[in-house]
Amino acid sequence: MKKSYAMIAAAGILWGLLSLFFKVLSAVGMTAPQAVGVRTAVAACALWLYLAVRDPAALRLKSPKHLWYFVGTGMVSLAFFNSCYFACIERATIGVAALLLYTAPAFVMLFSAVLFGERLTARKLVALVLAVAGCGLATGAFEGRLSLSLTALLFGLGSGVGYALYTIFGKYALRDYSSTTITAYTLLFAALGVAPFAQPVQALRLAVSSPAALLAALMAGVLCTVAPYLLYTRGLARVDAGRASILASIEPVVAALVGVLFFHEGLRVDKLAGMALVLGAIALLNLPAREQKTA
Repeated sequence: MKKSYAMIAAAGILWGLLSLFFKVLSAVGMTAPQAVGVRTAVAACALWLYLAVRDPAALRLKSPKHLWYFVGTGMVSLAFFNSCYFACIERATIGVAALLLYTAPAFVMLFSAVLFGERLTARKLVALVLAVAGCGLATGAFEGRLSLSLTALLFGLGSGVGYALYTIFGKYALRDYSSTTITAYTLLFAALGVAPFAQPVQALRLAVSSPAALLAALMAGVLCTVAPYLLYTRGLARVDAGRASILASIEPVVAALVGVLFFHEGLRVDKLAGMALVLGAIALLNLPAREQKTA
C-alpha cells in the first residue's frame, strides 16, 4: 500500500515539474492549447511506439466496447479539463484557476461514494480541507480581493470535474486493463481530443524551431505525462479514489517550488503555509493503518 502511495505522490511531483517545460514552449510562441496538444501527442507517440516494439499485447483491447473507458479518461477528462482550465485562466488568474482545478478531490470523493461505495471518513474530509486550503495559499489564489465572473467560475469548476473524472474512469478501466494499456489509450484519445484546438501544423513547426523547444516538448511528453500517468494509474489500482486524488495534490506545491527555484518568484509566508498544509494532508493519509481504523 505504501508503495502505491509513493507512486501517486511521485506522479504529482512529475506533473508539478511541467511548468519548467511549458515556459520554454511558451517562449517560442506556443499558445496554451498548442502546448497541451504537443505534450499529449508526444506522449501518445512515445508510449505507443515503445509498446509496439516491446509489448504489443498491451495495445490489444478485450472488447471494442471498452473504448468508452478511454474516451472517458482521454477526452472527457484530459482534453476537457485542460480546455476548461485554460479558459478559466483567460478569465481569472492562474492562482484562482489552479485552486478551482484542485476542487477535483472533492468531486472524486463524492463520485466515489456513489459509484464505488467508498466511505467519506473524517480523516479524508480533514485531509481534503487541508489540501484545498494549501493549494489556494501555494498558488496565491487568496491574494487580495477574490472576484470571479460566473463564466470563470463555471470553467474552473468544470476543470475540477474533468480532472476528477480521470480517477473515476480509471477505476473502471482497471477492472479489465493494466495501467500501461490504460495510459496508452488515454494519451491517444487525449491527443485526438485536443487536436482541433491546437493548430497541429503550427504547433509542430514551433516544437522543432529550436533544440531547446524540441527538448522541452519531449520532456513535457515523456517525463511529465507518460511517466506520471503510468505511476498514478498503477497506484490507483490499490488506493481508493478519494485518497489518491488528495495525494496527487502535491503537484501545486512542486509547481510553486519550481517558480521559486527557477523563475525567481518570491517565497512568501503564505506559500510556505500552503505547502505545509498540503504536505500535512498527505501525512494524515499516510498514518499507519492501525490508527486509521480508530479514526
